[in-house]
Amino acid sequence: MDMLDTKPEATGKREFNRIRNRAAILDAARECFRERGYDKSTIRDIVRRTGLAAGTFYNYFSSKQDIFAALLTDFLSGLNHNLTECRKSASSAEDFIYFAYLSLFRATASDPLVYELAHRNDRAIRELFGSDILGLAMLSLDEDIRDAVQRGLLPEMDEEYLCAAFFGVGYELSLRLAYRAHEKPAEAEAEARNATRFATDLFLKGLGRDSPLP
Repeated sequence: MDMLDTKPEATGKREFNRIRNRAAILDAARECFRERGYDKSTIRDIVRRTGLAAGTFYNYFSSKQDIFAALLTDFLSGLNHNLTECRKSASSAEDFIYFAYLSLFRATASDPLVYELAHRNDRAIRELFGSDILGLAMLSLDEDIRDAVQRGLLPEMDEEYLCAAFFGVGYELSLRLAYRAHEKPAEAEAEARNATRFATDLFLKGLGRDSPLP
């Protein structure tokens, strides 16, 4: 009877410790990568910052690449959902563009290290996930753009080119934003909004032309 009574509590405690230990490892890795760089950081460096036993690390990750993948997965886990919700709830072209980019740029500004690491290790990202960082961050963009065109939010035009334009602007601005946010963390939110407004104005002025260029 006692074993039956304590098992749920013990299970809950183990789960709590598992979550806590994983978070401690990821936080330590983030600090190491920020201070020493990804290539120069070692698993030993990371473990030292956690206060955990060395063997505990391998209960959660098998390599430094695994940590990198976990950081990126955490970065992307909520982003795609937020991007899709913003785009699908948009009631105008400006809303569609503005809030999609705001979600992306805010995520980049709040965690510039992950975006910079992903950019510098593009080949590793492709091997792990089959796409680059922005491709992962905007997985549903094609579908959302087609939906926006059907709803009349965006003008009918070459959707493949339009998606490519969204990707290109998002990729380059996110990279510049990551560098700025890394250098001046206190200004990260303002930079995210500046980048969002820039991207939105760029698209609205382009989409708003009454006639095509000759």
